[in-house]
Amino acid sequence: MTKKAILAVSFGTTFPETRQKTIGATEKAIGDAFPDYDVFRAFTSRIVRQRIEKNERIQIDDVDTALSKLCDEGYTEVYVQSLHVIPGIEYNLVWDAVNRYKEKFLTIKVTAPLLETFEDFQHLVAFLQKQSEYLPSGKAVLWMGHGTAHSAFTTYACLDHMLYGSKSYVGAVESYPDINDEIKRLRHAHINKAYLQPLMMVAGNHAHNDMASDDPKSWKSILKENGITAHPVLKGLGEFPEIQNMFITKLKTVIREGGQNG
Repeated sequence: MTKKAILAVSFGTTFPETRQKTIGATEKAIGDAFPDYDVFRAFTSRIVRQRIEKNERIQIDDVDTALSKLCDEGYTEVYVQSLHVIPGIEYNLVWDAVNRYKEKFLTIKVTAPLLETFEDFQHLVAFLQKQSEYLPSGKAVLWMGHGTAHSAFTTYACLDHMLYGSKSYVGAVESYPDINDEIKRLRHAHINKAYLQPLMMVAGNHAHNDMASDDPKSWKSILKENGITAHPVLKGLGEFPEIQNMFITKLKTVIREGGQNG
């Protein structure tokens, strides 16, 4: 009998509560959708893995280690599901590892992160619009993306543009568009209160510190300085069934296609 596995790969987070509510919940949803597959976990962030091991005494594999274990345990059919938001630096790390192990399995496939195709963008934009459509005039949701030095940084500006005319806005903490760009847009729309939410799988370090803290450089503080009341909502994307289902749909497509490694 063929041993089949799904390796769910995330950046990871050192915050246990959001890890369970987001990554853990998404992994469970994947397991429920694919009962014939065993679901395993890997994190791409070395720093996150090290801190979890130090503070919680829990060892979480990197992608190479996880694939090596699957090989040793006799799995021959493996689907590697990226739980990253964009096809950036971390997603490339997933591919690098899979390419090192592709000869070890009869089938090994990598599925895309949350945003790859135009259809993905349309689905996410519809989801983001839904989160703010109930808000009265003068209120909006400002989503904090991670940002990246990779060319995929354009993802955030694209989402922000596609949301034009709605009550949802997207900025990035480490690239473009930044908080100052979004403040201009919020002011132009006469927004006086913004709900801050992470456009990341988890509500981890960036959400707690760069978004929601009282640090003068946090988005909450910067908005306040600019006359906009900020209300942080520490809920990662991975908590939403709609986002979990986007990943599940990607897996269903790739598994249905089957075929050779790659």
